[in-house]
Amino acid sequence: MTAPCPTDMQRTHTAHHRARRLVGLALAWAVLSESVPLYPLYSLLFADHGLSEAQISGLFAVWALTTVLAQVPCGALADRTSRRTALVLSGVLQAVGYVLWTVWPTAPSFAAGFVLWGLALALAVGALEALVWDGLAEADEQHRYAKVIGRVRAAQLLGQLPGTLAAVALASWGGYPAVGWASAASCLLAAAVAVLVREPPHSTVAPPEDADVGEVVTAPGALRQGIGVLVHHRRLAAVVVVVGLLTGLDAIDEYTPLLARAWGVPDAVNPLVVLVIPMAGALGAAFGERLAGIRPLVLGGWLVAAAASLEVADLLHQVAGTALVALGYGAYRAVLVVADARLQEHVVGDARATVTSVAGVVSQLGSLALYGLWALWSLPGAVGLFALCAVGAWLALRPPRARSLATRPGLVAAQPSPLVTITEALPAARAQLP
Repeated sequence: MTAPCPTDMQRTHTAHHRARRLVGLALAWAVLSESVPLYPLYSLLFADHGLSEAQISGLFAVWALTTVLAQVPCGALADRTSRRTALVLSGVLQAVGYVLWTVWPTAPSFAAGFVLWGLALALAVGALEALVWDGLAEADEQHRYAKVIGRVRAAQLLGQLPGTLAAVALASWGGYPAVGWASAASCLLAAAVAVLVREPPHSTVAPPEDADVGEVVTAPGALRQGIGVLVHHRRLAAVVVVVGLLTGLDAIDEYTPLLARAWGVPDAVNPLVVLVIPMAGALGAAFGERLAGIRPLVLGGWLVAAAASLEVADLLHQVAGTALVALGYGAYRAVLVVADARLQEHVVGDARATVTSVAGVVSQLGSLALYGLWALWSLPGAVGLFALCAVGAWLALRPPRARSLATRPGLVAAQPSPLVTITEALPAARAQLP
């Protein structure tokens, strides 16, 4: 048996080191990008400047529509150019939006800030997941993706802890202006961390000879390829739609400060009371890796349990209801980690950010649906959407079958038939005969 070449061993060690460094920077970016003091307060900021719940939902709709329009083009651009640059620009644009809210706190400024924030989200979603997957793939550690992305999601939610504590202190000291400037600074720090990220090579699976790999040479080609996934591959399209809708349910987090206020929580401690919800989400996201091999029916059951806890909280209409909301949110975030991992497992090729961005577009459409349902029926409307996603998870979120041959970059790999395998093996077998 031939001993491993020292050069190969050194390359393997370097790849593992790079993967560890990338994961560390991704965790740091996740914490800083969510340590934004405005997060637990901006819905209250809008209400305190005279906006009704319907008008606030309208602002959220502007936010979601911007992301819908920009999501796939930004993902395609990240596939073609640099996913690291996409993360850097994301932080800068979000910071500019918060500066607008701070300097000019009016309805038009709030709308403009959400446009910038929507562009920032469009740049980050897809780019982050693709960076993590490619960094692990370079070290042949794709199997760790669910665990790593679960930790990243948990870090994002845990990042809300220092952000919330800062919000309470800053609001009592300098009001909304102090909170706004600190939020812009946090986004710029996240952008600075993104600058340090090394761009790993885009992971690919060698396509067959008749595959048109030229489609990913340009951003429009990557965009066509991502859309082509939905058109030509129904199984992957179903996963993309379900994962997107599940991600869109996270928009319920925008209303939790208003729920707490309606349930009698004083504004002075509102961020602290609401903090229990993202903390439960962080625990759920960290636990999500343990559910990686779970059956779709059980995933659907977890979402049904989440919906039930939200409905009971609405019936209570008391401060204690926040604990039930937190319980449901934790279960939801655990399922979301599994769903995201199932999506990445179904995708091969170098248009990964584009395909993930298609799911991001669906997530914004899901958010729009939640905003509309909330405007009509408040929390019970969101409960209905949770129940619908439970059915989708049961039907679509199956682990992919073993793959050995890729059809096109960005698509589910095809299974070679036994007849083809035997036919290809015959010439080699004949050569071994005397």
